[in-house]
Formats: sequence, structure tokens, C-alpha cells
Amino acid sequence: MAGMDYVRLGRSGLKVSRVCLGTNMFGAGYVDDERAVSVVDRAREMGIDFIDTADAYNSGHSEVVVGKAIRGRRHDFVIATKGFIATGDGPNDVGLSRKHLMDAVEGSLRRLGTDYIDLYQVHYFDPDTPLEESLKTLDDLARQGKIRYIGCSNFAAWQLMKALWVSDKRGLERFESVQPEYNLGNRRIEGELFEACEDQGVGIIPYQIFMGGVLTGRYEPGAPPPDDSHMASRHAQRAKAAYWNERVFGMVDTLREVAAELGIGVPQLLIAWALSKPQITSVIVGASHPDQVEANAAAAAIDLPREAAARLNAL
Repeated sequence: MAGMDYVRLGRSGLKVSRVCLGTNMFGAGYVDDERAVSVVDRAREMGIDFIDTADAYNSGHSEVVVGKAIRGRRHDFVIATKGFIATGDGPNDVGLSRKHLMDAVEGSLRRLGTDYIDLYQVHYFDPDTPLEESLKTLDDLARQGKIRYIGCSNFAAWQLMKALWVSDKRGLERFESVQPEYNLGNRRIEGELFEACEDQGVGIIPYQIFMGGVLTGRYEPGAPPPDDSHMASRHAQRAKAAYWNERVFGMVDTLREVAAELGIGVPQLLIAWALSKPQITSVIVGASHPDQVEANAAAAAIDLPREAAARLNAL
């Protein structure tokens, strides 16, 4: 469909599109629900069937909007969501305990309006809960048919390897993917995590490759972000604090030069750069307009020249 490539997720037989639609801006206010649904419509038209959300995104409203967008065509999509972050004020409303995980999955199923979640990811490592408890719970949920594959997010290499060892030792479902932050300014995963995932057959699905949007070239260092932009939203303030600086804006100048030489957009260049890494399975990219998701999907077909990749790797 639309020239999109589909690849296996980890060692599983599940195929996912090389570009994944990130939805952390759905339900945020500056992207109304109708426009969010139109983004999903265009994503499917362009061959993107992989959608990532989380129960923590805009107090669960992202999942609600995703559920609305896929209603009547659930089978056409691979839906990934995440749990860990607090969903209430109680001491058991956070983390990876059996109690919270089971409650979180039920909540996500209800908001998504579906009977099953294709990929359920634990949002963070939980030092307060034994891995055996978390993985046994996820295994039980998979046996019940409520989730089909499991993954993790924001895990260090040692945390991932320990979890894989527990799954192997106990005969439990294993993490098929890890979702780390990865971009030109934060390339820590190129060391141990890349090597661990390559060795163990775990897929890598990075987020923040645009640094919250700063790298796209839409913003200027001397001016505040537009009111209707992702970077102006409450949800993006962590990214803004981390990436809104002189060094990052200096990268933008180089990205504009390379993109112009190749005749593509800066966002497309960044997607192509990430997908040029053999360890990367699919890249999570948000979109607030249908034309953005169309350009993002087209980037999956770009074969980045070696010289261009070298210029980006040198930043």
C-alpha cells in the first residue's frame, strides 16, 4: 500500500509499517478530534498501519481519539499503547504491579473501544516491582487475549536483558520491542542497547527523532513557538527544555542544507536517517495535519546516500 515497507517486530511474526504514527498530541486541545481522525485516515491511505499511544497521553484522551479513528476498521491497524504512569492518586495507581497493570490494560481497552491491544508496552522500568510479577501479569493478559505482544519503553540495555532472562527462565512472553528516545542530540542507545537488541532479536521503535519538532526547521531561535504548534503545548515542555537551545538550532542549518541538496523536506531527512540504522524497526513520528503524515510516510522509501548519512552522523 502506497509503497510502504512492512517488517517483523522483533522475533515475532507481526508485521508493522516502517513509520509509526505517534499520537501524543491527540486530545491535547490544539489538535481537535476531527483533525486527528483525518490524520489517521491519511496514514492508512499511505500505508501506515502502526499507531502508538499511551494511557498517560492527555489523561487518556489520546486513546479515546485513536479508538474513535479506528472504529469499524480495527483489523486494519496494529495498535500499541503503554502503561505505568499514574492514572489516579492511590499508591497502586502507578507502576508495574499486577494490580496496576491489570487495571491499566482494562482502562486502555475501554478507551480504545477494542477487545485487544496488539502491542502493550510498559512505559518505564519499575524498581519497586519484581520483574517476575510484571512479566507473569503480562503473560496472563496475553493468554486471556487482551494483549497480543509485549514491549518496553525507556529501558536501559541491562534492564531489557534482565527482563529477557526472566522471560526465558520462566517460559513467559518476552519483550519484542523497546521504545527509546533517539535523535541527533541523544544517541546513547547506539552503544549497548543497539548491540543488545541486535543480539536478542528485539525491535527498536524510537521516539523524539524530531526533538519535539525543533529539528523540523519550523521554529526560529529568536521567536516563541506558534500557539497552535506542538512545541507550544503543555505536553511538549520537557522536550522544549531539553532541545530549545543554540546547539540544536545549529543542527537545523545543516539539516536544511542536506535536505535541499536531496530535494526532500527536513522531517523526511530525519526519518530516512533513523531508518538507515539496521537496528531500527520503525520510527514513531507524530503529525497534526494529514499533509504531514503523507510526507512522513513517503520518507520510508528514501534511500539515504552514504555521504548525507555521514554528515548527519557527524553533528
